Amino acid sequence: MLAFCEAVLNSRDIKEIWDLHCREMARYGFDRLIYAFSSFRTTNNFGDLDDALILSNHSKAYLDDFLHSGKFRDAPMVNWAVDNDGAKSWRWAGERAQRTELTAAEIEVINVNNRHGVTAGYSIGFGDLSSRAHGAMGLVAQYGLSQDDVDQIWDENSRVLLTMNRLVHQRISTMPFATARRPLTNRQREVLEWVADGKTTADIAVIMGLTSSTVEKHLRLAREALDVDTTAQAVMKASLQKQIFMTAPPYRGAISP
Repeated sequence: MLAFCEAVLNSRDIKEIWDLHCREMARYGFDRLIYAFSSFRTTNNFGDLDDALILSNHSKAYLDDFLHSGKFRDAPMVNWAVDNDGAKSWRWAGERAQRTELTAAEIEVINVNNRHGVTAGYSIGFGDLSSRAHGAMGLVAQYGLSQDDVDQIWDENSRVLLTMNRLVHQRISTMPFATARRPLTNRQREVLEWVADGKTTADIAVIMGLTSSTVEKHLRLAREALDVDTTAQAVMKASLQKQIFMTAPPYRGAISP
């Protein structure tokens, strides 16, 4: 575990950390993972997926059925992870289903999971200091393992598994990343950083050797790329996504099948 922690802490690349984590979790019987992080969560969900970082090694077919269809919003374990900090066995959802406590939409999500062999696992919610920021990890057991098997694996390795997942979340969530939206260009990032520094459009034009109209164009395109109405909102959103004030190139958070 020490070597894993050192590799995660020393890496400056999200994909490298994610690939390492997927390999390490597979050693414990969790061979399919999905991770989400957003600084723009709503009351009971992750908000607009276009503003979130999503990482997964699930198949494209499953991600289409579960994630891109929007069904994940009714997933009992996803909603548990959004509202909690810690780990939860999927037995919880199974027991609720047996007591007929799930809605029709929640049952449909479970049916989707069953069709793709997503039947046993653990979900982890990561509490963040900001009420709008939250991350979650879904660990899916390899084919052939029951929930009883998974619960035993977790009981025997809970401290190690929770620590490893929390470390990965803490590292990834503080690194620059781009979302499904169009990434900012270098010029757009630069003008937003000057705005954040208190400079006016005229100031920025002089500093960057541009005309004021060109600066305004970069600000408008930045607002469009971030899907916000004002420049102040653009500065805040780009900052939360670590697209400005960066120390490393942004990682584009595409989902890898």
